[in-house]
Amino acid sequence: MPERMLKFTDVAQQQPEKRPVPMRSVDFAEIYRDFGVPEAGTQSSRCSQCGVPFCSVHCPLNNNIPDWLKLTAEGRLEEAYEISSATNNFPEICGRICPQDRLCEGNCVIEKDFESVTIGAVERFITDHAFEQGWVKVKRPRHERAQSVAIIGAGPGGLAAAEQLRQLGYQVHVYDRHDRVGGLMIYGIPGFKLEKEIVLRRWKLLEEAGIVFHLGAAVGVDVSFADLRAQHDAVLIATGVYKPRDIGGPGAGLDGIVPALTYLTASNRIGLGDTVADFASGALDARGKRVVVIGGGDTAMDCVRTAVRQGAASVKCLYRRDKANMPGSLREVKNAEEEGVEFLWLAAPEAFLGDDVVRGVRAVRMHLGVPDATGRQSVEPMEGGHFTVGADLVIKALGFDPEPLPILWGQDGLEVSRWGTLKVDHRSFMTSIPAVFAAGDIVRGASLVVWAIRDGRDAAAAMHGYLQKQPQLAVAAE
Repeated sequence: MPERMLKFTDVAQQQPEKRPVPMRSVDFAEIYRDFGVPEAGTQSSRCSQCGVPFCSVHCPLNNNIPDWLKLTAEGRLEEAYEISSATNNFPEICGRICPQDRLCEGNCVIEKDFESVTIGAVERFITDHAFEQGWVKVKRPRHERAQSVAIIGAGPGGLAAAEQLRQLGYQVHVYDRHDRVGGLMIYGIPGFKLEKEIVLRRWKLLEEAGIVFHLGAAVGVDVSFADLRAQHDAVLIATGVYKPRDIGGPGAGLDGIVPALTYLTASNRIGLGDTVADFASGALDARGKRVVVIGGGDTAMDCVRTAVRQGAASVKCLYRRDKANMPGSLREVKNAEEEGVEFLWLAAPEAFLGDDVVRGVRAVRMHLGVPDATGRQSVEPMEGGHFTVGADLVIKALGFDPEPLPILWGQDGLEVSRWGTLKVDHRSFMTSIPAVFAAGDIVRGASLVVWAIRDGRDAAAAMHGYLQKQPQLAVAAE
């Protein structure tokens, strides 16, 4: 029996059940159990079908959320999948890793006493169910074009652009320095949030659609940027940003202090069955160690929860602001607290202690001062607020900056902003070099997967417009 809508006054919000902490904290399987068809329909029926859907407005992809919620409530699941996938190349991934509490669900217009619709869980369910039913098909183009496009970077932005351009018939070649497709989705995000099979099955579909992947091909090392420009009619740079922001101070060079992405990549590679020398030696293995993670974003949450699963003796997170001002998802903070992570709010590191290997972090307690020009409160150290935290492994999760691509690739004409991101015309996505485009974090700065997907889709549309204005080549053979 199809569910009627506007049931938020009668039906309580229900997130998917979480696996018990003792079970989930010892492996890297996803912590949320799947909705079944009845639960997805019932939770979708809570949608108020409002005239101005702020969930869609605050979704970077402007997903047609009320539409696919209504279809799910009515049991029209294949149609719900078609609507969901029409605006999002990877809805099953966004349903798992988007910070819905800050985006769609956080802007649901249902009165707060009734709680928002569980949009992310339903989004995940729709596509997972579509895969199970065989509704997810390879998206092959109706007509082939002879023009070819090179995409540098196989992360979410590059993959979204690749799929869009391939559907239009272009010959799409994706170049990535890693040996697997997915970028941060495969090597940065832990399996307890996104199991790797979810990404790998998308890779298979993209290959079957005719996209050619050149893996282990680092631009500037294995292949030159000049050669890519010469071989293709247009190039899209979607490398993301991977250079870790550092922290100085006494003892910052001690062994046992590592960047977050180095730590997470090693853990993910082990989960994929790879051999990682620094993990085997214990340098990147938290087992039995006192772990301190510095930072308050989603990457920091990934690190603390990974350390728990590796069997750390203790895991502490040091963040210089309070809980209300942290940039990471509060849902992830709650999950981490449940799993035994201790948060030291309003605390900043000043020095690292130890002879050759780190043995502790000297920190100072902070307090929030007056708001700055952006409205965010400044942080100031408290007099006499010094304390020491014991540590055998310190993980720096302070964010990422772009690599100096013009220098690495020998392209002086590739203009960058004062932050090191690539400059583009924000309508055409073209850089300072003709026929070279850029999108995602390398333009925007470190951001969310969903924003990279949006940028990749928009860049693909802009590239199509540009290529259509160029002298047309013969249509490629079918």
